[in-house]
Amino acid sequence: MTKECKWIVREPADAAKVDKLSAEVGIDRVLADLLVKRGVETFEQARSFFRPSLDDLHDPFLMKDMDAAVERLHDAITSGEKILVYGDYDVDGTTAVALVYSFIHRFTTAVDFYIPDRYDEGYGVSYKGIDWAIEGGFKLIITLDCGIKAIDKAEYAKSKGIDMIICDHHLPEDSLPGAVAVLDPKREDCNYPFDDLSGCGVGFKLVQAYSQRYGVPFESLVPLLDLLVVSIASDLVTMVGENRTLSYFGLKQLNENPHKGLLAMINLSNLEPGHITIDDIVFKIGPRINAAGRMESGRLAVELLTVEDQHQAMFIGEKINENNNDRKNIDREVTKEALEMVESRNCLAYENATIVYNPNWSKGIVGIVASRLVEAYYKPTVVLTKSNGFVTGSARSVQGFDLYEAIESCADLLENFGGHVYAAGLTLKEENVAEFARRMDSFVAGKITAEMLIPVVDIDSRLDFSQITPKFFRILKQFQPFGPGNNNPVFVTENVYDAGNGRKVGAGGVHLKLDLIQESQPYHQIAAIAFNMAEYYDYIKSGNPLDVCYSIVENYYRGNSTIQLRVRDLREREEII
Repeated sequence: MTKECKWIVREPADAAKVDKLSAEVGIDRVLADLLVKRGVETFEQARSFFRPSLDDLHDPFLMKDMDAAVERLHDAITSGEKILVYGDYDVDGTTAVALVYSFIHRFTTAVDFYIPDRYDEGYGVSYKGIDWAIEGGFKLIITLDCGIKAIDKAEYAKSKGIDMIICDHHLPEDSLPGAVAVLDPKREDCNYPFDDLSGCGVGFKLVQAYSQRYGVPFESLVPLLDLLVVSIASDLVTMVGENRTLSYFGLKQLNENPHKGLLAMINLSNLEPGHITIDDIVFKIGPRINAAGRMESGRLAVELLTVEDQHQAMFIGEKINENNNDRKNIDREVTKEALEMVESRNCLAYENATIVYNPNWSKGIVGIVASRLVEAYYKPTVVLTKSNGFVTGSARSVQGFDLYEAIESCADLLENFGGHVYAAGLTLKEENVAEFARRMDSFVAGKITAEMLIPVVDIDSRLDFSQITPKFFRILKQFQPFGPGNNNPVFVTENVYDAGNGRKVGAGGVHLKLDLIQESQPYHQIAAIAFNMAEYYDYIKSGNPLDVCYSIVENYYRGNSTIQLRVRDLREREEII
């Protein structure tokens, strides 16, 4: 069902720069080419790229309002005021709350946390949450991964004698909430040098600033970085600059001495402690933490991430793991129903955008289903359901199309909305659904290009299997941590075939495990895994040649490490566009 991809091999970088860097650093030209394409052109830049340093982090006081935030937090701590750490129910929000709550808890016991209920309160700061703070006698609310649009809520809190510090990373509107401090690197008037921090990243800058001003050793913040890397990886912010540095040391912490709750997640995900990668966070750890807020309560995730007893961590972790299994079952069922709706045209839109609505679907999984529909039809997609008397949903986009702009064009029909270029959430009245779908479909038709509707595999370089040596891979691994802006390089090798051991694997036999050989170099056999590509099985089993594009990964299993190709796409032997 997935659309055929267009393969585009990137032009090589400037040959003179590649030759110079290759000689200076003593690496393969292919690797030097990858570095130059990432803006790394000198020995010094290469050393900085391969050896990130926490000394390179930006001064947190460069962020607008940081001074005011630190002083207000210090006043609250020293005077014994009750502080409420308030965050979104997804991975970024719950890790952010766990990080900031854990830090503040070192200095005062007058601190608690609050995660809104996805179904009862919805995204962001809620009146119910503020009322809970009023009843509890809290005088300061710190919001994390939300709050940048909470103008009315901040005013309400203020009228009840509660100050707010807002830590967010979403795009602000023209007006900002009347809080004591609004920390958001995307503010127009904020000159912070890096504007793509996660919500948890903004929370970390707050505790870094507090530590800097009040003599807390920076080393004492390092144990919090495993929470931060989980947020950076799961929220898919760019893996460049400060995020890459924080992720590098966060992964180190996650592998060497993780929080008890994260260790429970590692064990429950059947991952190998000490060998956790960004992919493991994105595909195994993150979805499990997310499942708490989707199926039960995001508060459970924060309890997991702040618990200090390993037995208790496993107890909570098992509950969250059950939530994740339930989420997967519901996700499969709803995805099947949504696909059938589109196939039978029993949906709100299918020409230019895919828009489906069923009031009985679980609000917690519509974002996942939207992603599945994008995989299937490769169009901007909105999946809607009903919750608390309103229609609510999630939207996902395709490469190059600004979904946020499309939703913003329908703002007059919406109760609220928020998000990014490629992912957003929205709420509207049921009577506006048909008009919203019509206008969204029309907006997409006017803005989207034919090129945007074809999924693209960007290929970094051509490669022969003989070039994949242990040294090549050892250096390639040092390009990690991978993520948007620093993706795991994709290579293409032409005219390959399976050595004869190819087989279907996974539940239902949907994946392929192959041993590939290049026609021109028959002595270089290499293992490969091709997820969701079982339709190629008969063709491959018959000994037919293929072109294959892939990333190179380390397959670590029961103490043994091997090089494996993770196939991104296969095609029957032909020339690449």
